[in-house]
Amino acid sequence: MPDAESLLQEVATYLKPKDVEHIRQALEFSQSAHEGQLRESGEPYISHPIAVASILAPLHLDAQTIMAALLHDVVEDTHISKADITQKFGRPVAELVDGLSKLDRIEFETKEDAQAENFRKMLLAMARDVRVILIKLADRLHNMRTLEAMSREKCERIARETLEIYAPIANRLGLNAIYQELEDSGFRHLHPNRYTVLSKALKVARGNRREVVGKIQEAIRQRLEEHHINAQVYGREKHLYGIYQKMQAKSLAFSQVLDIYGFRVLVDDVPACYLVLGALHGLYKPIPGKFKDYIAIPKANGYQSLHTTLFGPYGTPVEVQIRTVEMHKIAEAGVASHWLYKSVHAPINDLHQKTHQWLQSLLESLSESADSVEFLEHLKVDLFPDEVYVFTPKGKILAMPRGATAVDFAYNVHTDIGNRCVAAKVNFELVPLRAELKNGDRVEIITAPHAKPNPAWLSYVVTSKARSQIRHFLRTMHFQESAALGERLLNQALSSLNLRPQEIDSTAWDRLLKDSSAKSREEILADIGLGRRLNIVVARQLARMGDAGTHEHHPAGGMVTILGTEGMAVQFAKCCHPIPGDPIIGVIKGGQGLIVHTHDCPSLRKGRGGMDKWLDVTWDKGINRPFETSIKLLVANQRGVLAKVAAAIAEAESNIENVHFTNEGDYTALYFTLQIGNRLHLANVMRNLRKIPEVIRITRVKSTPA
Repeated sequence: MPDAESLLQEVATYLKPKDVEHIRQALEFSQSAHEGQLRESGEPYISHPIAVASILAPLHLDAQTIMAALLHDVVEDTHISKADITQKFGRPVAELVDGLSKLDRIEFETKEDAQAENFRKMLLAMARDVRVILIKLADRLHNMRTLEAMSREKCERIARETLEIYAPIANRLGLNAIYQELEDSGFRHLHPNRYTVLSKALKVARGNRREVVGKIQEAIRQRLEEHHINAQVYGREKHLYGIYQKMQAKSLAFSQVLDIYGFRVLVDDVPACYLVLGALHGLYKPIPGKFKDYIAIPKANGYQSLHTTLFGPYGTPVEVQIRTVEMHKIAEAGVASHWLYKSVHAPINDLHQKTHQWLQSLLESLSESADSVEFLEHLKVDLFPDEVYVFTPKGKILAMPRGATAVDFAYNVHTDIGNRCVAAKVNFELVPLRAELKNGDRVEIITAPHAKPNPAWLSYVVTSKARSQIRHFLRTMHFQESAALGERLLNQALSSLNLRPQEIDSTAWDRLLKDSSAKSREEILADIGLGRRLNIVVARQLARMGDAGTHEHHPAGGMVTILGTEGMAVQFAKCCHPIPGDPIIGVIKGGQGLIVHTHDCPSLRKGRGGMDKWLDVTWDKGINRPFETSIKLLVANQRGVLAKVAAAIAEAESNIENVHFTNEGDYTALYFTLQIGNRLHLANVMRNLRKIPEVIRITRVKSTPA
């Protein structure tokens, strides 16, 4: 257990005496504030802040961070206020402590939405000053080291949260040592039996493979000496949770995971990295597809290294990482390398810029999320990148999560590109928008001015930015379309009361807004369009509240004209597939808006209740868009009949959306879903089909189950 004197000795190795004295004062202040408080383990509470500061000191963080680490619980757990800390230690330290105090002890939360809301707060504090999350990660690491004092249920909850959120954040920030310890500790507490079995198996394997590892390490050293390359060679063991994840992902037993040992080669400069690679590929044969160049294309967290996997002796895969000493420092310390290695060299500056960009993209998804739980979903998605690297048409490299699609790429470039994308070219070939991107792909997005996001995109996009922007657009579009439909429905109802819309003054609307607790006129109109309010009821309320007086009224009459451009506010029933020319009726359905059915729809006849939600609707004469409809053809079983049918449909200028068939004895039933303009167009298609000798019977299929 680290003590106060050890901490002060550590910070004295890199800080000025004046800064060390400030840290001593913060330590004494914290000791006094936590006097008499105990942790659940029974230790004095001050041992926790000292341990947190001791985790951060080896990273050579500045005095303000160490002081904030020592004081991080005083505002939350004692009578000390933020103003007291500002007065005693300055505003920057107080802001860091305040950023941490606002987290409301999230490790003890039980509700998902409360947990998510606290992560929002943490992210906002982190975006202002990344040192907040460095302290929080150290805080979580010490809590994981002392988790045994908690109940089993609390242990599991904190361990799961650590694996899902904190360890991935440490990884994204490049804090390798903290990341690996958080993962292994979370694994130990969440799956104690698996952890015990695996750690025992690893100890046995360590003994069995020690000789092999030693031979490989010596062979690498000798080969590099032969090539006159100055290098340091280390053997390393993969951490337990990494081995467990590999076993889970590939359904392997421990004995089948051969590459639990790896090697790291540190050299002086970048050219030497590639010389080492050539030398090692001459020593052992490389495994195809297992080479990654993170020097030319660094990871998002600034990590740089060459990775190669070789066929070692006895068929053992040997994984080797080759990097410069400078790259190794950044690989181990991540964003903390800014403080640990005081310099102005480009890699660290780039790393901080990338970290800032990542935080900004997370903040974007935070602001677009409808609720906290949705934001937490975005955060978890964004924390597991496992990246692929793709190129824009101009040669710019973009890092995308594995499994990312062309739509994810479009939103990564710019929100407007994503909202207006209609097609994509990968390596100069047209591909579906759902196509997954691979390393090295050249991606070009094709846009159209009036294109809109498709709700189906949500089923395959993987980035939080794409998901949040699509949801935001659809929510906004749905609201606007519903409000436009609601206005038309309200005007129809006002007309039935012998009122014109312009007769309803702003006073009536203000009274209605106050009575209904609605925020705006548009909200009421959208509610009407979505069927949450009845148009005739709102019309009567406005007539009663306004100066127009109460007119003698008739049952809601007049027709609502279907334009075909209402978007999601008007839906065409799947049970009867109405097309222009069909007699139709509208039904207001709560939360869905106006559903248009044919007059003879079987589903409509079943539910004759709720007549007050039925509306007379009619087609606009100028409607010009394709509608889906289904037909059934009974045809003789003869070669080439399907080609004849498809040609006849194309000749009548209709597109085939879907086709399937069933055998009925000597005949085949063909079912087509077609794009049709109106009933006249459908009649032309059917007339063309009747000319085919093999066609026995044609019927329009309306009664598809809803």
